[in-house]
Amino acid sequence: MNLPIFKYNPNPIKLGVIVEEETVCPVCEQKRNFVYEGPFYSEEDVEGICPWCIADGSAAKKYDGEFQDIESCDEVDCEEYVDELIYRNPGYIGWQQEYWLSHCGDFCSIIDYVGWEEVKHLEIELETDLNRLSEEYGLSIQEFKDALKNDGNLQGYLFQCNCCKKHRLHADAS
Repeated sequence: MNLPIFKYNPNPIKLGVIVEEETVCPVCEQKRNFVYEGPFYSEEDVEGICPWCIADGSAAKKYDGEFQDIESCDEVDCEEYVDELIYRNPGYIGWQQEYWLSHCGDFCSIIDYVGWEEVKHLEIELETDLNRLSEEYGLSIQEFKDALKNDGNLQGYLFQCNCCKKHRLHADAS
């Protein structure tokens, strides 16, 4: 059985939020070979959710939960985009609170966990985000680039606009 396609997280296996592991999903109660291991905000401590119950919204509905905190998102043009992101899209794993970027009025897709080495070829495209992030962390742009390491104390998250394909960058510190 093919995994569902997620608009805002096109490769959740690469990001480690969906892993191949046998489970019985607590939502659909079916035996599944993939399980969600990313953030899920609910009053109940829920484990073993399958990707299909994320995609159809049944996991969020059953546990009155969210896969992304709406307060930790850029603004978008349509409430439908918000519903899809927080109720039907797997999150990603961040050091602190995961933050979701937007562009062209819609949320971007999370592409990968990155350090400067992985994104330096996108420097001109990421200029606005580099300026914002270096200011946010009280670092010069060069200090920020030097500190941004994949799996380091300053972790980068690469996003891409689904409309114009522009890349965006977010970061957080351990």
